Amino acid sequence: MSILGWILLGLIAGAIARAILPGKQPGGILVTLLTGILGALLGGWIASAIFGINVNDAFFDPATWGFAILGGLIVAFIWGAIAGRRAD
Repeated sequence: MSILGWILLGLIAGAIARAILPGKQPGGILVTLLTGILGALLGGWIASAIFGINVNDAFFDPATWGFAILGGLIVAFIWGAIAGRRAD
């Protein structure tokens, strides 16, 4: 997959991750998109570095989507912890 594929996947995965996380998350749609892109890249790195899974083969592979959403959840959770604490 090219970098454009990872960006598109990140945009969608970020929206899914935000819908999965409970409560009100800080930031708007731009923050959601950025955390999704970073999360997809993080999820791809986790899949290849830790589990040895090549997620660069196909855009519609369930492993690619699963790790992108997992990465999106991780980044959104970290962002919520940082931004939420700063808002208090």
